[in-house]
Amino acid sequence: MEEIKLRKAGLEDVTLIGELAALIWRQHYTAIIGEKQIDYMLGMMYSPDALREQMEKKNHIFYLIEEKGKALGFISVNEVSKGDWFLNKFYIDQKKATKGIGTRTFAIIKEILNPDKITLTVNRGNYKTINFYFKLGFIIEKTAVFDIGNGYVMDDFVMTWKK
Repeated sequence: MEEIKLRKAGLEDVTLIGELAALIWRQHYTAIIGEKQIDYMLGMMYSPDALREQMEKKNHIFYLIEEKGKALGFISVNEVSKGDWFLNKFYIDQKKATKGIGTRTFAIIKEILNPDKITLTVNRGNYKTINFYFKLGFIIEKTAVFDIGNGYVMDDFVMTWKK
C-alpha cells in the first residue's frame, strides 16, 4: 500500500481541485442528489473564483490527498475557534475509496491540526460516508437543512468528533 501524503494546496491548485470535485461528485452523488443539483453545486462551490474566495476570504485551508505524487482527492478545513475545526470538504476518487486512504487521511489531518473538536455536515442519504465517519469516531449531533438557492437544499446530519 502506497503512502498517502497531504500537500497544502494554494491558489495555483484551484483548477485541479475543481477537476477532482467534478470527477468525485459525479462518481458518488448522482444517485443521491441527481445531475442537475450536482451541476449547480459544482458551479457554486468549485469554480476557480469560488475556490479562491474560500481560500482567501473564508480562511479555508485545502490539502491535496496524494499517492505517488498524484492527487486522488482533497480535504478542506477552517478553524472556528481555538482547537475547534470545521471539515468543509473530504473527497477521494471513488476508484481508490475503501482502500484505507480516508482513514489514513483523517489520521494525518488530526496530526496537522491537533484538534479538540471537528464538526462536519453530510447528506443524510449518504449512508456509505456516514458509516465511514462513524468508524472514525464521529457522532450525529443534529439534522440541518440548508437552502442553497435555485430551489435546492442540503438535507444534512451535523456530525462531530471530539478528542
